[in-house]
This record gives sequence, structure tokens and C-alpha cells, in this order.
Amino acid sequence: MEYRQLGASGLFVPVLSFGTATFGGQGDFFKAWGNTQVDEATRLVDLCLDAGVNLFDTADIYSDGASEEILGKAIQGKRDNVLISTKATFTFGQGPNNQGSSRFHLLKQCEASLKRLNTDHIDIYHMHGFDGNTPVEETLRTLDDLVQSGKVRYIACSNFSGWHLMKSLAVSEKYGWNRYVAHQVYYSLVNREYEWELMPLGIDQNVGAFIWSPLAGGRLGGKYGRNKPKPTEGRVVEGGSPVPQAVVPEETFYTITDALDEVAEETGKSVAQVSLNWLLHRPTVSSIVIGARNEEQLKQNLESVGWNLTTDQIKKLDAASDVPTIYPYWHQRQNLTLNPLPKFY
Repeated sequence: MEYRQLGASGLFVPVLSFGTATFGGQGDFFKAWGNTQVDEATRLVDLCLDAGVNLFDTADIYSDGASEEILGKAIQGKRDNVLISTKATFTFGQGPNNQGSSRFHLLKQCEASLKRLNTDHIDIYHMHGFDGNTPVEETLRTLDDLVQSGKVRYIACSNFSGWHLMKSLAVSEKYGWNRYVAHQVYYSLVNREYEWELMPLGIDQNVGAFIWSPLAGGRLGGKYGRNKPKPTEGRVVEGGSPVPQAVVPEETFYTITDALDEVAEETGKSVAQVSLNWLLHRPTVSSIVIGARNEEQLKQNLESVGWNLTTDQIKKLDAASDVPTIYPYWHQRQNLTLNPLPKFY
């Protein structure tokens, strides 16, 4: 397993990390993701560790805390060998203060996550989304206090806009507080908007990227394609896809899957493995969060590393998945000498 330094930190993380949103199966949405309980979760954790995947990602809202509880039990006796990433911000419970990134909510949720995970510290603590109601200073001071207390090792964010992240970094620098070292983002061959602003920001400010839903909510798992019958079961069909907006024109999608099929045949790898490997070649990507509803899916996803696509294969996938950009990005593309795009090769 390859390990990469996480942004402007001294922490090294595996290029694949395991997402546990499938743990618990509580509520209609997360039930459609999966219903992994303790025994199977323990086997999945062991498979990950055997492969060198020692980072496990969860969140307080996943199955109303059940995901954290099951993960905590699955890593029992192995805590010193694993890294835990969890998140807070979204609504958890009733009342106006049980949401957001206020000091009140974050301190409460951090303590609850520690208890559910049965640990004394969280390795990477993400803000699950940007809270426009709470002053950025309040959020970051609270996170800095959590780091100083030893309850959190590193802080990160998720699903921020460019200005959300840049403002947060500036506030941390102004006051000498801990800064976000990573940004958990949606990025896949189907939707490459991350490249427009967040990737250049990550390069400039040395913020590593965790990639969630790298297979576009299951659409790049190999079941969908131009000449393939549409599946009648699975997470997408059951309404459990985390990216319902990950839709491009049908012809664009089929152009992407056609290219994936060609590269998969050339490499002898699956469509999903090719999709994941493509992401590992992109700037700022520190770790791809893979999920699995069973052991076979996990084993297949783990085989997306240990080999590399060729430059020509990457260019083929780049070309197939390229789409028109919105302003000001199309204007910047017209003036590459003034606004150079990130160099991928």
C-alpha cells in the first residue's frame, strides 16, 4: 500500500481508506447503502489492515451514530494500528443547537463520537459542511481547543466552496490556530468540477484531498454502460446513492463508460478499478474513500492499487470525461498563459 503525506501535516495516510457509511443500516437512506453489523465489520476491518489500509472514515450522522459504534467495536484491540476520521456539523437530534459548527454543537458531538468510537482521540476531525451561521473564528477556535486538549489530532473540512476554505485558512493563519490539512470532496470521472477551483486551491495552500464517492455513487462500478441493461437492484436503484446530482447528459456518460471499457480491457482490470486508479494520478489526492457492502466488493476495490495506468490511457479518460466549464473557468482556459491549469503529467 502506498502512503502519502496529508497536506501541510506530518501525517501519512494510505491512498485507499475505508468508508463505513455502510455500517449500521439505520434509516431508509443509509439502509440502502448497506447494513453491515459488528461481525462482518470486523472482518472488513481485518481485510483492510491486511492490505495496509489503516484509515477508517465515518461520521456522526451515519445511521444516527450506529456507524461509529460498530466501527469502535470492530477495531477493539487494534486502536494503536488504525487512524479514525469522523465528522460533525449536520443535524443530530432535535433543537436549534443540535446542528452546525458552533462551539456548543462541536464540543457536544466530539464527546459523543469519542464515546461511540470507544477511543480517547479522533485522528482527523472533519467539518462535514460549511456553517454559514456560525462565525468562522468560533469554529476554528473550538477546533484548535480540541487539538490542544488531545481529543483531536488533525482538523479537516468537507464539501466547502473555495472561499469557505480560503477564509478558514486565513483565519487560522491570523490567530496561529491549527489549520485544515485536508478537504473531503466529491470527485469522479463523471463529475470533475473539483478541478476548477478547489484543486488549484489545494495545490497552492497544500491541502490534501480525501475523495468521497469516487465511483459516482455506484455509476462507475461497471454495471452501467451504453450496451448494458440497466440494473434493477443495487444502491443507485434503491435510492441510496450519495450523489443524486451526479448526472451528466446520457451521451457524455456513455462516452466515459466506453473509454472505461476500452481501458479495462487493455489493462485486464475492472471498470471500477480503472476509475479508482485514474483518481490516484490527480494532483492533491491523498486518499480515496472506498466503501463495500461485502467482502468481495472490498477485495475488488483493494486491487485498484499496485499498478498504474499509462499516460495514454489517462489522456483517453481525460478526453472522454471533459465537459464545458462555467464562468470564470472557461475564460481562464482561454488565457492559459495568465492562468495555467494544474499540470497532470
